[in-house]
Amino acid sequence: MCSILGVHDARPGADLRGLRPLALSLSTLQRHRGPDWSGVYESPACLLVHERLAIVDPAGGAQPLRSADGGLALAVNGEIYNHRELADALAAPYAFTTGSDCEVINALYRQEGPAAFARLNGIFAFALWDAEASRLLVARDPMGVCPLYWGHDGDGRLWLASEMKALARLCPDVAAFPPGHVYDSHGGELRCFHERPWREHASTVGVTVGPGELRAAFEQAVHRQMMTDVPYGVLLSGGLDSSLVAACAAKFARQRVEDDDRSEAWYPRLHSFAIGLPGSPDLAAAERAAAALGTVHHGFTYAFDEGVDALPEVIRHIESYDVTTVRASTPMYLLARRIKAMGVKMVLSGEGSDEIFGGYLYFHKAPDARAFHDECVRKLDALHQYDCLRANKAMMAWGVEARVPFLDLGFLDLAMSIDAEAKRCGNGRIEKALLREAFVGALPDEILWRQKEQFSDGVGYGWIDGLKALAEARVSDAMLAEAPLRFPVNPPGTKEAYWYRELFERHFPGEACARTVPGGKSIACSSPAAIAWDAAFAAAADPSGRAVAGVHRGAATNAAAVA
Repeated sequence: MCSILGVHDARPGADLRGLRPLALSLSTLQRHRGPDWSGVYESPACLLVHERLAIVDPAGGAQPLRSADGGLALAVNGEIYNHRELADALAAPYAFTTGSDCEVINALYRQEGPAAFARLNGIFAFALWDAEASRLLVARDPMGVCPLYWGHDGDGRLWLASEMKALARLCPDVAAFPPGHVYDSHGGELRCFHERPWREHASTVGVTVGPGELRAAFEQAVHRQMMTDVPYGVLLSGGLDSSLVAACAAKFARQRVEDDDRSEAWYPRLHSFAIGLPGSPDLAAAERAAAALGTVHHGFTYAFDEGVDALPEVIRHIESYDVTTVRASTPMYLLARRIKAMGVKMVLSGEGSDEIFGGYLYFHKAPDARAFHDECVRKLDALHQYDCLRANKAMMAWGVEARVPFLDLGFLDLAMSIDAEAKRCGNGRIEKALLREAFVGALPDEILWRQKEQFSDGVGYGWIDGLKALAEARVSDAMLAEAPLRFPVNPPGTKEAYWYRELFERHFPGEACARTVPGGKSIACSSPAAIAWDAAFAAAADPSGRAVAGVHRGAATNAAAVA
């Protein structure tokens, strides 16, 4: 994972080379994403700057990646997990110049054009410059795991960057680049390259996937994403999702130890990481899961005041004022610093499972399979603004890359093709039962059937309660009443939200920046649409999972009895 920054001027006679110092200075604002090396490509019509975090081919693979003839320049933030298969399937040999997994993008473009980008399975945001055609192509992965922003300066030049902080004061129209899209400067077209039948509920009706097939597909996804030449680990909260990732990673890490001549090296031993307030539910559950899986576990604690002290920097890094995102990003940010200090550069994480399988507690109130499925699709569409943003930016604040196997495109297509009736929870059935049943025996029952805890809850209930109390003391009733005047875009509805919005505005002023953050009411991380599932949701709306804990206790008790 890295950062990219670019500027393009399509006007005849343009010469951007004088902007190189400005581009470099803006790129330094996101150098935490790529502390290992910096690279620049310049031409009259296009400048590209790259800050590298070396994960694959650390000795080579410096960017921007150039084609052997010098005609292509590519700046990428991300990983291409199927790069070997794509390279093997090329119609003609391509002169690769590095061992980078990302160089296959140049090869695909050179032989097939931008239509081939739809075959990439990975997490990525990239800018590709074709000097001969004077053509810029910009693309972002389908789930938006890698962040990307774009906008125009006062002279109409197009700028793009991995993080908004590089463009916030330069581009008055700064916005998030849409996931699953490619921009082509030839014609100025923005086109979606990731269309899937499963987006429509009708295409999934009657589709079944056996537990063995589901399990094998997820294990393969984890295996693909263990592609690395540097020390790695897993985030292990002790919840279902992170524990399943850890279980699969542990399986393949053991195989690597047995098959690899470097079996005495540090990193084939799987290290797991957790954080929470003293006595948090996650820390206790993570210890139990790690003991069962045989990982080398590191459980860290943080004090409430340490979390509060970090809030301004957390919000500057994650570029969001969303309440749930801020709550959950803070412990993750603190954990990333600990992980970085141990020399680890990549971790596997469990984001995406709740969106695919309807794992949030409010899904118990879904009235039917269609509503359940449609909400899953809505949640996946918004994931780049929430959990993907949190996991990527909170970890990359310290140069640690987070990979998310549940969002592997191969596994995603299989899991989202399943009839939602088979995924539904409620009436005594625990959420994500289908996934749990597929992994019977892989985890202790107390972990496999553990009730859902959102990360900001699981790190310790005192975290959220303390933040609310502190906001109550910091923000007056009069300030909150005048919030719509001060913040006309997404005015905060609570004192906690007001506090975070103030911190956000220090670094990201203006309405364009404010619009990059989603708004609307939520109950335990629901979309606004799901509020209609229960009349009580509107009155009790709060992003914490505890807001709907009552709908779940019966299912959790029933699941425990079955187990």
